[in-house]
Amino acid sequence: MKILFIGDIIGKPGRKAVKEVVSKLRSEKKLDFCIANGENAASGLGITPPVVEELVGYGVNAITSGNHIFKKKEIVEYINNAEYLLRPANYPPLAPGRGEGIFRTSSGEAIAILHLIGRIFMNPADCPFQMAEKVVDTLRQKAKVIVVDMHAEATSEKQAMGWFLDGRVSAVIGTHTHVQTADERILPRGTAYISDAGMTGPIDSVIGVEKDIVIRRFLTQVPQKFIVANGRLELQGVLIDVDSQNGMSRSIERIKVPLE
Repeated sequence: MKILFIGDIIGKPGRKAVKEVVSKLRSEKKLDFCIANGENAASGLGITPPVVEELVGYGVNAITSGNHIFKKKEIVEYINNAEYLLRPANYPPLAPGRGEGIFRTSSGEAIAILHLIGRIFMNPADCPFQMAEKVVDTLRQKAKVIVVDMHAEATSEKQAMGWFLDGRVSAVIGTHTHVQTADERILPRGTAYISDAGMTGPIDSVIGVEKDIVIRRFLTQVPQKFIVANGRLELQGVLIDVDSQNGMSRSIERIKVPLE
């Protein structure tokens, strides 16, 4: 099974990149499934129901999120019945939505997605390791292929999750920092890993935001309203090739696709 995981989509520019690139990659790489982190896909902060439907229309099969999932109030009620959208599984049990799901490729193969959020330098959440321990075996009874989005600030926490789940899931993909790392690898027991899949959106920016605004904030310590940058676009992420029979990964490849 060939899976495309798209790094954090930033606002309208990021959605434009998805629109222009995903269909081409589906054809060129013979993709079976596409996952995208969309927590910043609406105006650079949060996600809305229309944006969810827009991304699905561009060929995204499942959308993970992160700490900004509830920034847009209209998502709170929507997510309870959302077929494509996940929030972190280790959020409080009373939080709207779900943190894991079973999806199907166009050929009918099952793929499970588990969405976790880290705790280092992040808002309080239940332990992602204990949550993974709780649900992974159950998911594996329903799907051999399991992809984990580990949305976290600290690379150490993401790496620890990779080793913790090595041989038990197909891939552990880090998100949140918007900076693509160069540590993609197949761990010894067959789990694909990368600390951060990167960012999809304007690359002449500071993690998607107008660079002058961010620099001014660092210089003055005065809060600034963040505005999504313009300019050159790039879709970043990873391509994973998984053996559907045993759920272990054969390869993981970083991608950076600039828009002409």
